[in-house]
Amino acid sequence: MSSIFKRTSIRSYIDKPVSEDIVKRLLEAGMQAPSANNEQPWHFIIIKDKELLKKIPSVHPYASMAAESYSTICVCGDPSLEKAKGYWVQDCSAAIENILLQATEEGLGAVWCGVYPREERMEAVRELLQIPKNILPLALIPFGYPTKKQEQNKRFNPDRIHENKW
Repeated sequence: MSSIFKRTSIRSYIDKPVSEDIVKRLLEAGMQAPSANNEQPWHFIIIKDKELLKKIPSVHPYASMAAESYSTICVCGDPSLEKAKGYWVQDCSAAIENILLQATEEGLGAVWCGVYPREERMEAVRELLQIPKNILPLALIPFGYPTKKQEQNKRFNPDRIHENKW
């Protein structure tokens, strides 16, 4: 559980390359996520082009850190791959969390920037990254080596636990 308790949203990165092996492990972690009926309805776009990264804040108001990231992963869902309709969001969200945990394990910082369900963000990201109409952009994950170590806030709250019934 070490990575779970160390993971926190990191929005500032140093100018240091991330190896292709590490990027591959991030994607392997994402694809290891559980999915409804094991459909795996995800696609991943690795954005490394610095000019493209600098354009991300113009299409997502809360993803300014992407411009300074080593890379950003766009996680997309493909509803046509679903047997259990409507579960692509949960499936891709599990993939995102796995990527975030693996980033922590690798000594990277990363942050989940939601795109879906905001239609204007989805359309802007779709246009910027030339995503086909049948594919739905769910989130952007900027990542890189963090500028500083950030302590995670403890979130355990026993007031939110109910036993048997509310």
